[in-house]
Amino acid sequence: MDTVELKATKRHVEGKKVKELRRQGITPAHLFGPEVESVSIQVDTPSLKRTLGEAGRTKLISLHIGREKSPRTVMIREVQINSLKDEVLHVDFYQVQLTENIKVNVPIILIGDSAAAKAKGNTLVQELNELTIECLPTSIPSTVEVDVSTLVTADLMIRVKDIQVAKEVTILNDPGVVVARIAIEVVEKEIEKPRAEEAVEGEAAAEGEEAEGKKESTEKADKPDKSDKKDKKD
Repeated sequence: MDTVELKATKRHVEGKKVKELRRQGITPAHLFGPEVESVSIQVDTPSLKRTLGEAGRTKLISLHIGREKSPRTVMIREVQINSLKDEVLHVDFYQVQLTENIKVNVPIILIGDSAAAKAKGNTLVQELNELTIECLPTSIPSTVEVDVSTLVTADLMIRVKDIQVAKEVTILNDPGVVVARIAIEVVEKEIEKPRAEEAVEGEAAAEGEEAEGKKESTEKADKPDKSDKKDKKD
């Protein structure tokens, strides 16, 4: 069984006083689990950060607490982080029973090349990033790989039911949930005006021209004819 080693000691500092521990490079933590007495512990911060990077949420950790003779097999259950300071505030460790199934979320990694995704305007989209599984702690995979090379046309997609895992692993997600698909770029076309609308606009233009013509005729009628005045004078 491949595990990550980590040392810890029991913690007697509680409440707001834990801030002083963090200043000293120590991270407060908590250990719990089924049929296990909860324990407040503390861990060297640099060592804890290395463990977080190596174990993640899926790998087993062999936790040595103080002078206890046997290490505890645990997993990281929750991590509280101050994102502004990039500081680990608190960690919860879950002690597992190696003979009992455990439910855990495992990252989904897309592998392979999709022919459909290479077409112009197409994009490969990952809809589901984690898979919820149940198995023995020793059978937890670090990741679940999904081959997208089966997406040869844009209308195809990969669902949870298409994922292959080891027989000792049970997938708990809805089988119909989409894991990966091809997104097609939609090009907007100029909408052509209906013929009825064009006819209305044509009639309006004709009426405008007719009105303009009448206006010009009226203006000409109102103007005196200079030739008539000349004849009268003669």
